[in-house]
Amino acid sequence: MFVLVEMTDTVRIPPWQFERKLNESIAEELNKKLANKVVYNVGLCICLYDITKLEDSYIFPGDGASHTKVHFRYVVFHPFLDEILIGQIKSCSQDGVHVSIGFFDDIVIPPESLQQPAKLSFPSLTLGVASDEAEQVWVWEYETEEGAHDLYMDIGEEIRFRVVDETFVDTSPTGPSSAEASTSNATEEVQKKEAPYTLVGSISEPGLGLLSWWTNS
Repeated sequence: MFVLVEMTDTVRIPPWQFERKLNESIAEELNKKLANKVVYNVGLCICLYDITKLEDSYIFPGDGASHTKVHFRYVVFHPFLDEILIGQIKSCSQDGVHVSIGFFDDIVIPPESLQQPAKLSFPSLTLGVASDEAEQVWVWEYETEEGAHDLYMDIGEEIRFRVVDETFVDTSPTGPSSAEASTSNATEEVQKKEAPYTLVGSISEPGLGLLSWWTNS
């Protein structure tokens, strides 16, 4: 789930921090820059693990700050494919079951990767109450000798899933290439509100799915 990634960066330390130890100032600046950020094709950065090498520091004309090239290792959340994780169901929609593991919410289990047969249910409609997307739940129609038994994937339930795919989206800002492109800026911004890092899960095998399915007799 967590990996150590070797990185290199040039860290700027302002003059008012010169009285502190260089390592402490650099560690603070690296965590400000990277903690809780997604690095493209690397993963979600958690915290600095250690600094392996400090190169010479330089002060450039017109800037009183020091600039130091730093080699360091960072703790990164990046599960490997086929890893088994446990999270909580955050919501359900036409796109599947959305799962959170507390510090990371961009996990989706698409409908074709659920235990089959599965259907999207609207419990509040059964009670005669207007429903919205937040009240949708996926249901596993579990076949028994007595017929189908509905197992609901309720919001807040703990769920065990396998990581089967991952998607990185480059969310770096880009300027319009022409005046024509700038006119459609608003529409593009709405469409580009994608998560920079998404995990795709699956529960389509025995032992996966809600923990209560397999622990209750």
